[in-house]
Amino acid sequence: MNYPYYETVPQIIEGIGSIKVAEIELKLDLSHSEMDSLVSSDLLGEPAETVEQRSIYFDTNDRRLFDAGFTLRIRRSGAARTQTVKATGPSASLFARSEWETAVETDVPALDHTSPLLNQFGDIREDLFPQFEVSIDRRIWNLIENGSKIELAADRGTAVEADRQAPICEIELELKDGDPKDLFALARKIEAIVPFKFGIHSKAERGYRLLAAAQHVYKSAEIDLEWRSTAVEGFQVIAQACFRQFRLNETVLLHRRSAEALHQARVAMRRLRSAISLFKPILDDEARRLSSEFRWLAGVLGEARNIDVLLPKAKDGDFADRLQEAREAAYDEVENALGSPRARALMLDFHEWLHTGAYLAGPAKDKTIAEQAVEALDKMRKKLKKHGRDLAHVDDEQRHEARKDAKKLRYAAEFFKTLFADNKKARRHKRFIKAMEELQDQLGALNDLATGPSVLEKHGLQDHPEAESVILHADKGSLIAAAQAALDDVLDTKRFWR
Repeated sequence: MNYPYYETVPQIIEGIGSIKVAEIELKLDLSHSEMDSLVSSDLLGEPAETVEQRSIYFDTNDRRLFDAGFTLRIRRSGAARTQTVKATGPSASLFARSEWETAVETDVPALDHTSPLLNQFGDIREDLFPQFEVSIDRRIWNLIENGSKIELAADRGTAVEADRQAPICEIELELKDGDPKDLFALARKIEAIVPFKFGIHSKAERGYRLLAAAQHVYKSAEIDLEWRSTAVEGFQVIAQACFRQFRLNETVLLHRRSAEALHQARVAMRRLRSAISLFKPILDDEARRLSSEFRWLAGVLGEARNIDVLLPKAKDGDFADRLQEAREAAYDEVENALGSPRARALMLDFHEWLHTGAYLAGPAKDKTIAEQAVEALDKMRKKLKKHGRDLAHVDDEQRHEARKDAKKLRYAAEFFKTLFADNKKARRHKRFIKAMEELQDQLGALNDLATGPSVLEKHGLQDHPEAESVILHADKGSLIAAAQAALDDVLDTKRFWR
């Protein structure tokens, strides 16, 4: 699966069937003022080339191409026109390459059997219509970093659909030759001049977002894993998917203080930390440090999330106002944390480690993702069974451990779903997830019972006359019994991975 902020174009080596990386690219999002500061800095000098690009993206009116993982564009640069078909996601794995380019004379798609579209969809030429345009002013620098050749492209422009448009201001760093670590060395030099966010949207995605209704929260998407992949490759795909979910929700969160976007950003951080834990046997020591840093960031989001859970229950005006004040202060802390040097360093460290870390050449580099999945699922099920053996006769901390185990097992089941896709295992997976959802609901109710009072105390509201109105009042014994029954149901459910 390709992710726009860090793209690789795979090519099959003839006669071997292995995959090599032919291109590595980073996308960095900046504001226009930040772009001005970077371009005028001493880092770049004069550009080697300036190009104006205008791209028209085509699809059927029901978005058949995009929904199936394809994009089709005709780009005009000067007098030349080039048609490009790209396959992404599951579609990319069907082909030995993921991009097809053809010189064309007009702004009308020219499809033949050298392109995958006719084979995939039949003759759809009459059904293809322009969907949106992307206009870009691109400046290109050819840089040398520690002997590696890197192309830096600074893009400014807009994606336009009818009367709607989205601005584009981004840097693309492409390693042409050399060590991938040098790509990140250059990114760190850029970060020392201007802050940036790792880009997650391709230009095509920006255009298609204009066609859809505005989205203000992003839940986790299904992850496409392949049996032929190694455990290391599988981990990279999972980690990138978790980061993408975080960035999508972070982008929303920095524009509006959305409780749901914050919640899903925190979920994405928990999923990423769970992935690091699940793959711990094949990772290196840096993984532990990065996970600790992500715990810090998730904790800041968690403080705001705890107030978001209580606020809808507050009916009294004064009490609700004081909770709202606490919420605003907590969201201030979230924004400060997301924009802090610590968070920016974390994102750079994480991406450099993910794609150049020592674990890539570790002793488990040839282990398959399927082997890792079975081992991880077995291990997490065993831990849940151990910590959830007798919930009625352990303390809150032990029950909290069972809750964390349940989340990790649920995330693992979601991560590895596509590896167990035959009918029998798919049915088992569906039943397993349903049982896990019930368990998490019951353990979540127990957690609310335990954490509500501490949240109020933290914000000095424990003695307010209306404090009791937002605290869950339930029989703890009944909640524990329900949680134990749900946990036993999970353990009784047949393992879909066996």
